[in-house]
Amino acid sequence: MSRARGRARLPVVLVLPAALGLAFLLVPFVGLLVRTPWAELPRRLVSAEVGEALRLSLVCASLATVVCLLLGVPLAWVLARADLPGRGFLRALVTVPLVLPPVVGGVALLFVLGRRGLVGEHLDAWFGVSLPFTTAGVVVAEAFVAMPFLVISVEGALRAADLRYEEAAATLGASRLVVFRRVTLPSILPGLVAGTVLCWARALGEFGATITFAGNFPGETTTMPLAVYLALETDPDAAIVLSVVLLLVSVAVLAGLRDRWVRGAA
Repeated sequence: MSRARGRARLPVVLVLPAALGLAFLLVPFVGLLVRTPWAELPRRLVSAEVGEALRLSLVCASLATVVCLLLGVPLAWVLARADLPGRGFLRALVTVPLVLPPVVGGVALLFVLGRRGLVGEHLDAWFGVSLPFTTAGVVVAEAFVAMPFLVISVEGALRAADLRYEEAAATLGASRLVVFRRVTLPSILPGLVAGTVLCWARALGEFGATITFAGNFPGETTTMPLAVYLALETDPDAAIVLSVVLLLVSVAVLAGLRDRWVRGAA
């Protein structure tokens, strides 16, 4: 009862700034939806330019998510379970791409994986592999920016998991790999799914690191965010259509994760 009364007594001095803050965040999206050429939307979506950017974005974001799963889940397990010196510092390093400007991440990737980079020059000389300004470079850039979302989500799920089930499976003779596959992964599945979806959505919307490391070549590296940037100068309606697609994807992701966040806050 007291909780309900506390919610009812909203001080005006806080309500007004809160309403302004909400309007500041939502009005731009309303303006975008108002300016959307809904009658031309189907035709725009199947146009060569928009369809190419959509296809490339979906493929690259999905491949980047697979890379993040293969590397990020073991990394999250190490951060959550392994007794390593400096584990807190390692965790901080993992979260650096979250706060680092994506353009800086792209520059860092370029100087490491470029043809004259620390690793890239050996890849080029030994295997003939060059990642910058290629579709593979898009995948690398998106994975670099998106992986922390997956790692943080999975690590949190691992820390919250009940270790007794894993210990019981181990006492019954299950190997570590079997325990991880049959016990650990099912127990952290909600966190894994949430992290995967967030990772995919972040990769889909990546711009700064992609344009810096992979460039902007139509059909090869021009993803939806890059196509929006280019279309603003020549075809604003196409830019609006691509922006609306990205907005709808973001809203769908948030709606899909809403129940998980509500349960966590309850």
